[in-house]
Amino acid sequence: MNVTMRRFVVLGMAALAVPAAVAAQTGQPAPAQQSAKPQPKPQPKPQATPASQPAATPVVQPLPNADQAPLKWTLADGKALLDLIQGIGSEGLIPYDYQMQGLAAAIADGEGAALDEQATRSFSWLVEDLRDGRTPMEARKQWFVVDPDPDRMPTRQVMAEALENHDIAGVVGKLAPTVPDYAALKDALAATPKANKARIALIRANMDRWRWLARDLGSQYLLTNVPEYQLRLTVNNKIIRSYKTIVGKPGRTATPQLAEIVEGVIFNPTWTVPQSIVKGEGLGARLLANPASAKAQGYAVTKGANGFINVVQQPGKNNSLGLMKLDMPNEHAIFLHDTPSRHLFDSDKRALSHGCIRTERAQELAITMAILGKGAAKDEAVAISVSGKYTKVPLQKTFPVYITYFTMGRDINGQLTTFNDIYERDAPVLASFDQPRQANRARKTDEEVVEIVDDLQI
Repeated sequence: MNVTMRRFVVLGMAALAVPAAVAAQTGQPAPAQQSAKPQPKPQPKPQATPASQPAATPVVQPLPNADQAPLKWTLADGKALLDLIQGIGSEGLIPYDYQMQGLAAAIADGEGAALDEQATRSFSWLVEDLRDGRTPMEARKQWFVVDPDPDRMPTRQVMAEALENHDIAGVVGKLAPTVPDYAALKDALAATPKANKARIALIRANMDRWRWLARDLGSQYLLTNVPEYQLRLTVNNKIIRSYKTIVGKPGRTATPQLAEIVEGVIFNPTWTVPQSIVKGEGLGARLLANPASAKAQGYAVTKGANGFINVVQQPGKNNSLGLMKLDMPNEHAIFLHDTPSRHLFDSDKRALSHGCIRTERAQELAITMAILGKGAAKDEAVAISVSGKYTKVPLQKTFPVYITYFTMGRDINGQLTTFNDIYERDAPVLASFDQPRQANRARKTDEEVVEIVDDLQI
């Protein structure tokens, strides 16, 4: 049998065998079997195929990095890659995204250029999705985090390590997120009946959200899950403190998803009222007309010769930022802060702010951060907090802070639960999993930055 005929027969056999194996992993029905014998019928024009169903392998596909030659693959490594892809449903990914049929056919043809090229392509796509997430950037609404993992673990470097050690599964397995929350979702996926497609889809979407972030979030960090209305202070993957939060109202003031650095703690902050309120809402004119009211609310009001009105709320119990804020410079002007309206933490639904995150027990959080960040000793931090004077305490040890959006995951008590999709961000993520995998995805969003300029107390 010549090579062309043998390749055709093997490809036909792979089309029968591989979908059945994947159906067991994904819960998707295997396609109807077809004879390997060619039929003399005219072929229909190709149509878009959902990612959860098998698609014919294109005859020509560019390599992920066209300027790089494919690496050399042995048959054993190729087979290990095929086995890994067939079981990748356990990570919430879709085996058919990685051209299993083409890989099986290349393996059957033996070592050489065809195997090198196909295995390089399949491996690269798998690495990208497991390391960075499968969801394209346009489906990640108000997502302003740039994942550092592609720079820390470049695809070609990962592939070279896997081939050098002949450990495809072991090397790829090190790409998954390290947080216990991801492991909990993975366990839930394995335990969910295949018939419960809605739950499976929600688990997959939230597993992918963890992949959008850095694989390792650090030994100490703050993380707030907006739909949960909670902030976690985490050390070595254990929550040591949690705080209720108030987050942005749906719409233009919805809280965006960020990864920033806390550089300092500001005790007894002032608040410079933005012109959207001073002028746009007429606050400046009202305060000038009623100095007694301005003084009672702690506002210092000045009017320049050109008519410009400047309003700064002084430190105090009525300050809209409360008694502290965390200094975390970012282009959105988002930060975590206190509030004088502490009764609002008693509400179950707390999407009430203009975008910033108001934090329960804010003085405790500020003092804790100052101590852990080596900005001040305990007694000093306590004294500053009750002084009533504006004081910025720089941190010698900065902290990452992650503002995230998970609609399924572990709550602060470690129990897997679902959270209300308050900003309706699930739909585009779920829809992206029903579409073919998108290659050459952008790493940074082109969405508009919505600067949060006001956070008036309610």
